[in-house]
Amino acid sequence: MKALLQRAYGMPDVLELTEVDTPTPGPGEVLVRVRAASINAADWFIMTGKPYIMRLAFGASRPKVQIRGRDVAGTVEAIGVGVTRFTIGDRVIAECETGSLAEFAVVAERSLAHAPVTTALQALTEAAVVTAGQRVLVNGASGGVGTFAVQIAVALGAEVTAVCSARNAAQAAELGAHRVIDYAATDFTAESERYDVVLDLVGNHPLRALRGTLNERGALVLSSGAGSAVFGPIGRLLRGSVYNLFVRQRVVAFVGASTVERLDRLTQLINAGSVTPRIEASFPLADGVAAMQRFGREHARSKIVVTVAE
Repeated sequence: MKALLQRAYGMPDVLELTEVDTPTPGPGEVLVRVRAASINAADWFIMTGKPYIMRLAFGASRPKVQIRGRDVAGTVEAIGVGVTRFTIGDRVIAECETGSLAEFAVVAERSLAHAPVTTALQALTEAAVVTAGQRVLVNGASGGVGTFAVQIAVALGAEVTAVCSARNAAQAAELGAHRVIDYAATDFTAESERYDVVLDLVGNHPLRALRGTLNERGALVLSSGAGSAVFGPIGRLLRGSVYNLFVRQRVVAFVGASTVERLDRLTQLINAGSVTPRIEASFPLADGVAAMQRFGREHARSKIVVTVAE
């Protein structure tokens, strides 16, 4: 099969479209014929190997898993022993560990859901538990996670403030944001407005300033890879944990993880018309390097997608 392979850490030119063996699903696993995959911040961090501390988990000199990509949408091609929830031909979505920028990917059955990242759903319904009537601010509202976050918060009945660039303001308003702030013109942390939940997807403000935007019992959800070249966001997350010992506000260090239940709930929102996936650009697998370059070069307006099969 064709796959976008990475044999060393670096910028997008370390990626190479090449032929590799098609994986075989083991017990409890499913082989998915990939139709499309999206590019996420995690793909960029693993590709570059920065922050360097990530290499302790992903490989010292090169990544252990050499095919990039995590989000996947496609059809079931084969099933392993013990798989009961899916049959060949089913349309599915998942987050895979073997890499989705390829013609095929192996996914554990427990991570697979029937099709209609997300991180946004988990952050707003579990980390922060957003409820109707609350005031929610999304910092980084135009990216892949941010566009979902705005829609999900609106669907939960919250009053949403979206922080993004001026060129993405119209999109944020279209997604349902009650107010849109251009980060280049206005520093939302300097305003007097207070929120029940702040979802920080950027990491461009000090924790003290972000806490200042919360009400007395508000929740700050940190979901950004920004930080030092060596330790990334770890120092920021640790400081957030210390704050929790002394204040009534909650600082939540959040890392997204897909489960069948979360994917099914997201599918319900999509089927109901409450959430619509937004795609900024689409590239064929042969242009996967260009897709990664665009992701790193620009502030993405929603998702950048790599299509793999017709």
